Amino acid sequence: MILPKKLNAGDTIGVIAPASPPNMEQTYRATQFFEQLGLHVRLGKHISRVKGYLAGSKKHRLRDFHEMVADPAIKGIFCAGGGYGSGQLVDEIDYRLVRQNPKIIWGYSDITFLLTALRLKSELVTFHGPMLGSDIGKRDFHDLSKQSFNQLFSPQVLHYDNTISDLWVLSKGEATGKLVGGNLSLIVQTLGTDYEIDCHNALLLIEDIDEEPYRIDGMLNQLRLAGKLADAAGVVVGDFKNPFPTNEKPSLTLQEVLYEYLAHLHKPVMGGFLIGHCQPHFSVPLGIQAELSTVKQSLRIQPGVRNN
Repeated sequence: MILPKKLNAGDTIGVIAPASPPNMEQTYRATQFFEQLGLHVRLGKHISRVKGYLAGSKKHRLRDFHEMVADPAIKGIFCAGGGYGSGQLVDEIDYRLVRQNPKIIWGYSDITFLLTALRLKSELVTFHGPMLGSDIGKRDFHDLSKQSFNQLFSPQVLHYDNTISDLWVLSKGEATGKLVGGNLSLIVQTLGTDYEIDCHNALLLIEDIDEEPYRIDGMLNQLRLAGKLADAAGVVVGDFKNPFPTNEKPSLTLQEVLYEYLAHLHKPVMGGFLIGHCQPHFSVPLGIQAELSTVKQSLRIQPGVRNN
């Protein structure tokens, strides 16, 4: 895997919107956070465009991405928000350009499709973390979420244990492998495409928002039938925000659904991680080696950046 270079004070980062139109008020407010980190911020030329549920046409979203990748002055690319649409771009991305200009690329939610494609086609380590318009620009952006950005300024091993949140075990064990995944809905959307997630001997991270138990059931069943749960060395269960049925019909709980698919895998499965649509949001590199241990009740992740 290719590690991007770390950030330094005085660097310039780029902000793009590869999916839905971001909240621009919160995006502008979020630039102050990066300025406090000593960074300069450049917004993509087309970031404020709106085309229905998309942040402008595919042509404009691709142009912003490719310009940020190609520009040597831009040291990192951060997504303003998710929603829908990053999957539309993946078959027209210049992955050779990405390999030749490896830099930090950061986002989550719908951006999971883009990050998965970049990992498969360019072998670039990317980052699952909060975005400007949907998280950073909010008044309640958490201090722990802010601290997660420190990993971009120097190579550091990340360690998540019960001191951060209460972790729970579905299946015992210890395993190492590349951390992959992200938003469950988007992971499933990659199946059957040229950008299908590779879970072989990997630690699979899953999280989601506003999905009812039967929908989560269906997505986990699709991963099971596609062999992804069998391929994985372990499963990291992130935050599932609002996983509640919206009507009074009989329903299983989220915990019952997770137990059905993950408790009998004979490999480590642990949940309770504040990774996903939550505050705080613990940011992690994807495509990097990690260790999941239910014995230690911890997730240990190697650095996602390299020194210059």
